[in-house]
Amino acid sequence: MLAGAGMVAGVAGCSGQQAVTGRDAVSLAVSPGGGGAALPPDSPIDVRARTGRIANVTVTTAKGAPVEGDLNADRTQWRSRWSLAPGQAYTVDATAIGKDGKTRTVRSAFTVATVQKKFGVTVDAPFDKETVGVGIPIVMRFDQAVKDRAAVERALEVRSDKPVEGAWHWFNDQEVVFRTKQYWPAHTKASFVAHLSGVNNGKGLYGGKDYAVNFTVGDSHVSTAGEDTHHMVVKINGRKARTIPTSMGRGGEEKYTTTNGVHLAMQKDDPVTMTSEWEGCGPGCAGYYSLTVDKAVKISDSGEYVHSAPWSVGDQGHDNVSHGCINVSPSDAAWFYKLAQRGDVVTVTGTSRPLAPDNGWGFWQMGWSNWVKGSALKRSVSTAPHVDAATLSAQSANGAAQKPRASHN
Repeated sequence: MLAGAGMVAGVAGCSGQQAVTGRDAVSLAVSPGGGGAALPPDSPIDVRARTGRIANVTVTTAKGAPVEGDLNADRTQWRSRWSLAPGQAYTVDATAIGKDGKTRTVRSAFTVATVQKKFGVTVDAPFDKETVGVGIPIVMRFDQAVKDRAAVERALEVRSDKPVEGAWHWFNDQEVVFRTKQYWPAHTKASFVAHLSGVNNGKGLYGGKDYAVNFTVGDSHVSTAGEDTHHMVVKINGRKARTIPTSMGRGGEEKYTTTNGVHLAMQKDDPVTMTSEWEGCGPGCAGYYSLTVDKAVKISDSGEYVHSAPWSVGDQGHDNVSHGCINVSPSDAAWFYKLAQRGDVVTVTGTSRPLAPDNGWGFWQMGWSNWVKGSALKRSVSTAPHVDAATLSAQSANGAAQKPRASHN
């Protein structure tokens, strides 16, 4: 619910406008024109010039934070890029030059309504300032159902210093994931900003704040573990670094078969206790197990890790005896654990149990065309040049000659 939002339609239609004194003088209009009731946060700021061109637009809040916007190709219209912050006061200063060579300036001041209901977000990956692997997704979870997925998706901006194509995919109304079409280039600097403050999710529910993350894609770590070869080949930046003897799922039952396909390193634990309780088999159950293992790199949500297994060293390189994990020797586990970054690729081949796209970060299991279909906007985006997320989230509209960014959905 908006507080103080009465008579909004009438206010939003008003404009601040400079009087025109000659045929070649510029007519400059700003909407909203200021005064009246507080505006909904999703109200756009619109500046238009006739018989001339816009020279500069500056929009700031009462706290001095600048506001981003886009200028069209012929410099006759400027429009704010993101929703406005609830409860904030804004000032717009716009200047244009007429065909007569004279400038005209318009100022508009207005207030955005406060909101009673807000939704929040958790960014599961990547973490701010994290160095990650080439397969890293951006994973966002909402604390309430998203009714207007398109509005939320338009507010999500990804930038990188090496351009990539990617797309957002909604797995349900509370989880959206960004994945690139191909793996990220190694040594890419990237930033992500969710411009969610003031985004209208319907029925009086609005985004409460923006979220900003800077991350770096490190070396390319791509590992391939063959169920039938009993070895895992680890490549660093395309070159073979180590071949590791393994013992994988013993099979017999699907739950003891290692999942086949492209996994990503999700987290590291040293140690971690693994039990059969996740599958409903607690103490006293036939087949119950509880093992504490060292140097464990998680690669799925179905209990699979690459981890140290001194008890199966004799089988590693020859036989599969695990409950589904990739068993390696203590020395190889220590080496792999130290190397691993979240988002590193671990591809398993040769098994009969496919990894589901929603099992952990199995997102690379979905074909690209189907991935894009999961976008609310049904399209991919190209990342714009990288800017530090803190700068990006409050970048000035002072340079009004900015053109729309490809990453702005």
